Amino acid sequence: MYLLYSSLLAISLLITIPYWIFQMLRHGKYGAGLRERLGRVASRLQGQQPTSAIWVHAVSVGEVVAVSELVAGLRRQFPQHRVVVSTTTATGQELARARFGENNVFYFPLDFAFAIRPYLRLLRPELIVIAETEFWPNFLHMAHASHTRVAVVNARISDRSWPGYRRSRFLLRRTLQNVDLFLAQTEEDACRLAQVGAPAARVQVSGNLKFDVAPASPPPIVATLRSAIQQSSAGPIIVCGSTMEEEEPILLRAFENVLASYPKAVMVLAPRHPERFEKVADLLQHLGIRFWRRSLWNGDAVHGGVLLLDSIGELASIYSLADVAFVGGSLVPKGGHNIIEPAQHGAAIIVGNHTENFRDIVGLFQNRDAVRVTGPAEFPLVLMELLSHDAERRALGHRAAETLRSQMGATQKTMDALEALLQPSRVGVETSRA
Repeated sequence: MYLLYSSLLAISLLITIPYWIFQMLRHGKYGAGLRERLGRVASRLQGQQPTSAIWVHAVSVGEVVAVSELVAGLRRQFPQHRVVVSTTTATGQELARARFGENNVFYFPLDFAFAIRPYLRLLRPELIVIAETEFWPNFLHMAHASHTRVAVVNARISDRSWPGYRRSRFLLRRTLQNVDLFLAQTEEDACRLAQVGAPAARVQVSGNLKFDVAPASPPPIVATLRSAIQQSSAGPIIVCGSTMEEEEPILLRAFENVLASYPKAVMVLAPRHPERFEKVADLLQHLGIRFWRRSLWNGDAVHGGVLLLDSIGELASIYSLADVAFVGGSLVPKGGHNIIEPAQHGAAIIVGNHTENFRDIVGLFQNRDAVRVTGPAEFPLVLMELLSHDAERRALGHRAAETLRSQMGATQKTMDALEALLQPSRVGVETSRA
């Protein structure tokens, strides 16, 4: 199976080489960390040689944020182990290095034995922790063969991914036998994991780690922007985060309506993907909307326009300035993004009606009247309604913060389960291998 899989993967990569080269040259994607992805272990990882390591894999920014408290807990609980973190994306790598230290972070290798083996040899991990659902057959097989315990934490199978997993369940079944423990976000995720081949005895429900993530220390821009807003008596403040292509025109037309009633309103617009910053700047210029680029902004007063957040890692804290927060990827069929960050700051949250990737979180907030869900046509009306009714807007934000607090505790449950996995003698924990 693994030889056939590796051959097909190699053929697929060879066929798609022109695409990857185009993406590297046009958008600067995928080139970062290429040597590390091919198995060249960076010298910064080789300075410390512990008895063994705990290897945490977090694909991108969202997963890095989700495991932040868990990584801190693992370092406290297992000081004799070196805790290292791998990512797949460049943005995830940047954030992980800032949070966990450059010498403990690297790019996840491609799923070939020649790329994986150097990391297993150097790190000698006793435990590998994979965030959400990264099921790489060769990697899991080689980890199992090296007698490394493997746990998938914060596991979920979204509505959009579910059909694909079901079609692949006969292939997945053998791969998932190499995982010792699955910690699912919800009962539904646990059922779906079992249906696609995870041994039912190894599946537990631990909740969502993202509910436990503490707000990061605000970067300097938050205080600077707050001061600039106060100096110009600007407001209301609308923060639109993680926006996608085809969403910005909808948001900016709605903002033009807002400006008609609130001439000093400010929108902070944060596109999801850095390679789109220039395109969104061009759109703002084409629409004739006054705007400032974060990368060029010198702290001058802002009012009656858009601050284009062409930066990484600042959005989460800027939600603290929002009267209303919109979370993107939801007015278009992209599955939505996480609403927890604005909820941490008690912002009134609006999302579109495409939130399949976060169905449980959005559903929970909806049940507690802690979020507004709307389609593209109704979005301008819902936005104006919230801006026009201060008490209703504040109450919505308060309910969002309360809902978030009510769901905390997943990190401790995850820590307990991982500790038990490293100590198989503890009663009641299933760690047997197939």
